[in-house]
Amino acid sequence: MQPIRFLIAAGFLFSTLAHAAGKPQLTASRLDNPPVLDGDVLGDVAWQGLQSATGFTQTRPIADAAATQVTTVFVGYDDEALYIGVVCHDDNPAAIVVGDARRDSNLDDVDSFQVILDAYHDRQNGLIFGTTPSSVEYDAQVTREGTQSVGTSSQTSSGFNLEWNTTWSVRSKLGDYGWSSEMRIPFKSLRYPSDTQPVWGINFQRNIRRNNEVAYWSPLPRQFTIYRVSEAGTLAGLKPPAQRNFKLMPYVLGQFSKGGRQPSGTHFDQEVGMDVKLSVTSGLTLDATWNTDFAQVEADELQVNLDRFSVFFPEKRPFFLENAGQFTVGTPQEVELFFSRRIGISDAGRAIPIVGGARLSGKIGDATNIGALRMRSEDLTGIAPQNDYTVLRVNQELPNRSSIGALYVERDGDGGVTGNPGRDYNRTYAIDGRLGLGDNHLFESYYAKTQTPGRNGDDTAWRLRYNYTDERWTNFLGWTKVGDDFNPEVGFLRRRNYNKYEALLFLRHRPQDWLGLYELRPHIGSFHFYDDTGYWESGFTHVDNHWEWKNGIEVHTGVNFTHEGVKNPFQINPGTFVVPGRYDHKEADLVFKTDEGRKLSASLETKIGGFFGGDRVNATTGVLYRPGERFSAELNWIYNDIDLPVANGNFEVNVARLRMSYSFTPKMQLQMLLQTDDRTDFVAVNLRFAWLQTANAGLYLVYNEIDDESLRSPLHKQRELVLKYSRIFDLF
Repeated sequence: MQPIRFLIAAGFLFSTLAHAAGKPQLTASRLDNPPVLDGDVLGDVAWQGLQSATGFTQTRPIADAAATQVTTVFVGYDDEALYIGVVCHDDNPAAIVVGDARRDSNLDDVDSFQVILDAYHDRQNGLIFGTTPSSVEYDAQVTREGTQSVGTSSQTSSGFNLEWNTTWSVRSKLGDYGWSSEMRIPFKSLRYPSDTQPVWGINFQRNIRRNNEVAYWSPLPRQFTIYRVSEAGTLAGLKPPAQRNFKLMPYVLGQFSKGGRQPSGTHFDQEVGMDVKLSVTSGLTLDATWNTDFAQVEADELQVNLDRFSVFFPEKRPFFLENAGQFTVGTPQEVELFFSRRIGISDAGRAIPIVGGARLSGKIGDATNIGALRMRSEDLTGIAPQNDYTVLRVNQELPNRSSIGALYVERDGDGGVTGNPGRDYNRTYAIDGRLGLGDNHLFESYYAKTQTPGRNGDDTAWRLRYNYTDERWTNFLGWTKVGDDFNPEVGFLRRRNYNKYEALLFLRHRPQDWLGLYELRPHIGSFHFYDDTGYWESGFTHVDNHWEWKNGIEVHTGVNFTHEGVKNPFQINPGTFVVPGRYDHKEADLVFKTDEGRKLSASLETKIGGFFGGDRVNATTGVLYRPGERFSAELNWIYNDIDLPVANGNFEVNVARLRMSYSFTPKMQLQMLLQTDDRTDFVAVNLRFAWLQTANAGLYLVYNEIDDESLRSPLHKQRELVLKYSRIFDLF
């Protein structure tokens, strides 16, 4: 065993040294007088004489080429905050794409600047801060370099958390030189070790939208994004203060409601509550909440479910979002061993009052992540009994994207079983690990077991997956096994009792000069589900090529081969049932996208082919209008025309969604989400006005109206008006 251990250790050491070599370095300067936060970097003496980061390198459109425009970045600090100043020089300022000013709005479709900070220099985790010429505040958390697995969308992966928000500020300015921006990030909003002279990981990204150009200060291979923390440069010279943070965020709320499941008449309710944040050590933060409320959170988007398995809705509630990635084990949107939406939300989507709880999360030392969560939800008659939730997580980071960890999740309820009330509980135990070899190879696995009274079958689940990625190829092989009695009640499980086999071959090719194309992406991906008897329950094989032009237009030309083995009938639409049988089909899968950097852009995806023994025409359309920094509107429509050889088998499904936003200032916004589903004559409006102090604190006025004919009641129209005010008190 000794030679094997030596080889592993030598491999880790070689990988660490290889990653450290050749990365750019920047020294932060202490500022005697902080800059005036107005975006005018060139005119502020605070930035004069500071070392600058420049010499950005493209990943697109021309990999490894110098950026077409000069970008200069300065980093300074004082006793309170980290300051970042950037000048984005541009020889054609009139062509800068500004975009709207909503917090966390998409930075890919506009001119933008981002920085990632790896304060522990663990080369796996970081915080992203970004902005645009319209002073957008964009912040996000990255864990495990942003994606849990190769092939998982970064926007939905548990390793990238865009919903995370913290307290910081930014101002940008346009000029004849291009545009510039100044960021102030309080040290209280960051987590870092107690070293007196730390070295942080850092990288900068600039997007020049009219060129479809993406460039980085620390060069990245073209298959990666800024989330690739292991390829970041270094920031030295900082002497941040000892970590201290004690914040109170009380709230008051008044609510008028009418209709729905309530008795007739108008009802008034009022609530008060509080969140607390305390730095226990330089790396550990305690968050506590009492009488938790999430009235300001945007409503869930309607989804079309034309299958027999559960659909996934993402977490949006602020308390559960900080360090959420550190609690994650499993397969995103398929087998998630801890899913925070199980706390305080019923299976039908109804809110369950949360009494309160606490979370301790962060780092011990430089490489050990820990998390502990304890919450209690109230008894809601006819919906759910009182429940206590406990989550414990530890994860040890190792060199080169490797790690090993364990997870424990428990629900302890008072619903009980008749004559035996102490048996209302559910527990999940898991271990997980990742092993990175070189820059291109990554192995991932987990093993989990659940414990539920009355379930005596196979209550285990596990996964093995190998990922390979380089500048041209993204490939993976995977095998997942879920037992028939595996039951993570505080997690998300799309289906149980299966073996899943999956594979992907994905090639990226950039022609030198052919038909104006930027990139071709031919690929084939396949996954198949078999139950414990070997019955082939589902299969999907996708063969496609993405054609992306330099002008931003994109076309996908694919075909899908599908298989469904239905053992029990299920209702696919009111009054329509799919009967048991084996269904093998193929369908065309075509996508068209215009340049998303234009004021008006559109997309269309169509699937035309066989479906459960019949035929389906599916069209998913999107239109985005963004005339300037204040207003944006997006319309999405999902259309299905289905013809099945069963009773009532000819039907249509239409789900439409209109989202509009108007920004009076970057901190004062009016947003609307209108949704319809014609299957149940369902219409929902979510109208939110927010005047933010910072992050999620401020004044909210929220109006919700739901017209749900499925209630079969004169009170099917539900109306709600909520006024909520919260404020952060920074005590020390």
